[in-house]
Amino acid sequence: MSVPTQFAGQAAMQKQDEEAFDLKQYSYTPREFTEEDVVIKVECCGICGSDLHTITCGWMEHKNFPLIVGHEIVGKVVKAGKNTKHQVGDRIGFGAQCGSCMKCENCKNHNENYCVGGMTGTYNGATGSDVQPYTQGGYADYYQGPGHFAVKIPDGIESIVAAPMLCAGVTVFAPLKRYGAGPGKKVGVIGIGGLGHLAIQFANALGAETYAISHSDKKKADAEAMGAKGFVSSGDKESTNSHNSFFDLIICTSYQEGMPLQEVYLPLLKPFGNMVVVGLPNSGVPAGGWALLGKSITGSLIGSPKELEEMFDVAVKHNVKTWVETRPMSEATQAVQDMHHGKARYRYVLTN
Repeated sequence: MSVPTQFAGQAAMQKQDEEAFDLKQYSYTPREFTEEDVVIKVECCGICGSDLHTITCGWMEHKNFPLIVGHEIVGKVVKAGKNTKHQVGDRIGFGAQCGSCMKCENCKNHNENYCVGGMTGTYNGATGSDVQPYTQGGYADYYQGPGHFAVKIPDGIESIVAAPMLCAGVTVFAPLKRYGAGPGKKVGVIGIGGLGHLAIQFANALGAETYAISHSDKKKADAEAMGAKGFVSSGDKESTNSHNSFFDLIICTSYQEGMPLQEVYLPLLKPFGNMVVVGLPNSGVPAGGWALLGKSITGSLIGSPKELEEMFDVAVKHNVKTWVETRPMSEATQAVQDMHHGKARYRYVLTN
């Protein structure tokens, strides 16, 4: 299959108003192809919350417009450099990272996402190319990136199910694995959404006794279907008090400004327990106050290619699946708007 010289996608042409997203068809010339690269014909791309943060400049201001977002990309290889591990016809996926220095100790130890020199984002990352100075993402027909950061999608997972795992999935899987989720451990998951519904499934798959933590019980049945053994209502003092000093690990997938971190959530941890915040607000990782004493609160950054491969192995073995709703790529604007308004149950995936 010949590769076009122009790629096309749904782009934010300028900073977006989160109450009125407006993505337009946009074509661009990709940067120069190297023997480390692959080009994939995009089959589908998940919509991540960070896409919204980026096109509204929520986390930081930038001027890289027009910008095609999307970093949960699955497609077939149509061109492969001779220095990559992939072949034409392979079904592979790119997550949120498409570059690092590959020389520092972190990179050498399979922690490329914590590269000392900084990671390159799958979109909105610097390329060093005059042709295309920053990366364009997966709300598009084709994507080009270094093959090292793409992973093969196992035969046992549909593309639309695999796509959100490339960011949302590994964002929760990596800290669950790193902080010891497994047999004999109690894990709480705050937020039953795009990240949370996968965190419940992966914690359960790793063998932990898993509980959903939410401000209301309207998703309780869903949480139980995902494998949660119990449910904690954060708005019910009786429910929270009965689970104080209960959890070894809490994964916070949905942090909102003003959440009662000291009053409600940190007391749920056992002494020397860990809370990992992966759903970051614009203000970053929250402070814990006095309730933090004897406990730890931290953040976690996506996952490495090795962790992506491990995650897919667990997903296949334990039948972990993203709950998805598909939309045509041409309806990206409406899908992003619906995502912003919390309508996803539990992840939107754009398809070509």
